[in-house]
Order: sequence, then structure tokens, then C-alpha cells
Amino acid sequence: MTEAFVPILMGSRSDLDHAEKIVTVLEALGIACELRVGSAHKTPAHVLEILQTYEADPRPKVYITIAGRSNALSGFVDAQVNAPVIACPPISNSFGGADIYSSLRMPSGVAPAVVLEPGAAALLAAKIIALFDEDVRQRLEERRQQYIDTIVKDDAEVKP
Repeated sequence: MTEAFVPILMGSRSDLDHAEKIVTVLEALGIACELRVGSAHKTPAHVLEILQTYEADPRPKVYITIAGRSNALSGFVDAQVNAPVIACPPISNSFGGADIYSSLRMPSGVAPAVVLEPGAAALLAAKIIALFDEDVRQRLEERRQQYIDTIVKDDAEVKP
């Protein structure tokens, strides 16, 4: 297990299924993570308390935030920390999908990355951690090679 870890902040418990997909990938790569619930709109003091605890922890970290509709959580978290923040809002059919814009457009000085696929959000977090963690870098390379091997094998099976 790497020393770095990924705090995953959900806007509400209804985001748990989305978060668990992220956890599955992080754990497969040997990266510790922790799930928390806090709303930038409804419980900003609680979110600040959570962030202060994480920021006091000296381990390197990458935050992943999960919030839909009006995604204030991702911008709020990013404005409070120096570590990278990845916004991974759940896909919604509400408002014709226009609620995604709250994740894509942030005020100046706030810059969370936006990744819509939970597994890909975990992968981006792992790639950031791999910049300074050789073990994670090796596990990512092994995972990438497995994908390559699968595609080459599939190609060999279907070609005439």
C-alpha cells in the first residue's frame, strides 16, 4: 500500500454507488482512500472541518469530489487545499444534462479537473500519485500492459 491516499468527498449519501466504483479501482492499485459526506451548500463548516483534518495529515493526497446538480463541492474543496482535486459528478438527466456545467465552469483561481467516469477519476488520481511513487507507477504500467495484451489477443481472435 502506498503512503499517499485519496479522500473522496460526496455531496450526499446518494453518491455512494458512484464513489464505490472509484474505491474499487484505487484499492486495486494499492492506494488508500476514505469516503466522507459533506455539502458545500448545506454543511460548509462540516466540509471545512473534514478538509482541515486531511490537510493536517502529512501524507500526499489527491482529492476526488462527487456532487451533482449545482456542484459547489468541487470548487469549494479546491479553493481550500493545495493538493489536486478531481471532480467526478454523477451523470444526470435532470435539466437535460445542463447541470454538468456547474462542474465545468469554475471561478478564477479554482481549478478542479473534471472526469465523468468514476474509474477514470481513480486512474487520474493514481497517475498523479505515480509521479512520486514508484510502486504505483509500476502497478499502473502492469494495468496498462494488461489492457494492451487483451486488445492484441482480441485482435488475433477476430482477424481472418
